[in-house]
Amino acid sequence: MGIIAVESTAMMSAANTGRFLYGIFHFLTGMSHARFEVWHFYIRKTGHFIGYFTLSFLLFGSWRATVPVSGISRWALRWSWIAWLMTAFVASMDEWHQTFIPSRTGTVHDVVLDSTAALVAQVVIFTYWRAKREAV
Repeated sequence: MGIIAVESTAMMSAANTGRFLYGIFHFLTGMSHARFEVWHFYIRKTGHFIGYFTLSFLLFGSWRATVPVSGISRWALRWSWIAWLMTAFVASMDEWHQTFIPSRTGTVHDVVLDSTAALVAQVVIFTYWRAKREAV
């Protein structure tokens, strides 16, 4: 969550990351600025997805370690649900925070993307534990 908080600042606005990343992309590939803008958009959205996927994954592990569910040791809907809700809450607060920063824009679209990443993380966890159970 600390990384997300830092990434929510003006320092990590699209203008700042674009200026930094464009230099690297142009040097390595000779990419034009217009083409880079498309790549930059997808790089930033991939960062959202990876960050919130990871947060949801880690929150699941935290709840699994601290909230016992009788008879269950691997996967419980309760742990998954809480991890998803907390991740969606963090995403909402992050986007709300960005509405107060002139160089940033907070959007519902990013909250949906982040919440989807959290849901995918929970599906991956569920699938992993289910496959492991069936293998035994």
